[in-house]
Amino acid sequence: MFLDFFYALRQEGIPVSIQEWRALLTSLEHGLHRDSLDRFYGIARACLVKTEAHYDAFDRAFLRVFEGVEGALPITDALLDWLREARDLPELTAEQWEKLKELSTTDLMDQFDKTLREQKERHDGGSRWVGTGGSSPYGNSGRHPSGIRVGGEGRSRSAMKVAESRRYLGYRTDITLDIRQMVMALRRLRQLTRTGSATELDLEETIDKTCRNAGEIELEFRPPRRNDVRLLLMLDVGGTMDPYTQLVGQLLSAMKQTHGLRDFRFYYFHNCIYDRIFTHPWLRRQDSVGLGQLFRELDGRWKLMVVGDAAMHPAELLQSYGNIDHTEAVESTGLDCLQMVRQRYPRAVWMNPDPPRAWGSRSTQVIGKIFPMFHLSVSGLEDAVKTLVGARTDKAA
Repeated sequence: MFLDFFYALRQEGIPVSIQEWRALLTSLEHGLHRDSLDRFYGIARACLVKTEAHYDAFDRAFLRVFEGVEGALPITDALLDWLREARDLPELTAEQWEKLKELSTTDLMDQFDKTLREQKERHDGGSRWVGTGGSSPYGNSGRHPSGIRVGGEGRSRSAMKVAESRRYLGYRTDITLDIRQMVMALRRLRQLTRTGSATELDLEETIDKTCRNAGEIELEFRPPRRNDVRLLLMLDVGGTMDPYTQLVGQLLSAMKQTHGLRDFRFYYFHNCIYDRIFTHPWLRRQDSVGLGQLFRELDGRWKLMVVGDAAMHPAELLQSYGNIDHTEAVESTGLDCLQMVRQRYPRAVWMNPDPPRAWGSRSTQVIGKIFPMFHLSVSGLEDAVKTLVGARTDKAA
């Protein structure tokens, strides 16, 4: 079972190393779990999980492997004595049996909780139908010398309940983005360079030259550091992108909230980029800009981020006059236009809101060979930003 747990963690994407797994086994050898599944859950997570982003994946693996496993209870002398003194329970009457049959699982649990709250002493039957509880050491608010505890907080805080609740779902990095997460990821686009007039005192160079001049002060100046990133955003709208309208809107809002960019422009297209793009999502010709004009206005220093699901009929991408809007059809294929865009903007990425398992279409595969493609999630956006600023990543399609 423990080996199954190791492989389950690996399958969930948690990078568990042999050293960390050995640390867990050593903890078990020293009895730190105290025969408790709850304590094992805490120790295993402490030894094997290095970031809170993996908490939810850990819970999924734990639930899959240990579901149905009950924690062992220590068999103490006090428990054996209590069992030896067990009394025969009275038989239920036919009327009581009929009432039991009418109760749902929820009703039975409510009755059980009520009994726990009312119980004041050891209980072996009588008029009660279920359980022990109350303020005695046999019930909800106390602990029997044997170590048994029934009800109360322990029942709702067990390891299995924690794993089932998925309370750490929001810590994952492969979930859909919200605006705050987008802004945090986009902050990495900042790329400070020294440009412009030399108006900032270079203290280190001033000290160095002063020392070389035998103490005669010679001030040195340098250009201030500014963020030199120019970002061009192209957004696919309509059709299969309609389910992602809110998500794309959040991305655009986050872009506008990202302070420090030297310049930022955004345009729209439908399905594939052809010879013109649009300044408004209703894609009217009077609101369009030709690629030639765009290339003249925005040089190769601009970084490009394209957002779209890359889902279209192969003819839209590979055939002349393939634009689904026949009024905008041109001889150049969509593939030719995409290649021109990529050639003009070498620092370019494609953000796909569809999950990676759905990237099997022909059009997606072709576009993935032109642009590094990333999932529009927290981790995907972070990897895309690393690609745009020049850092290497292995997650591109």
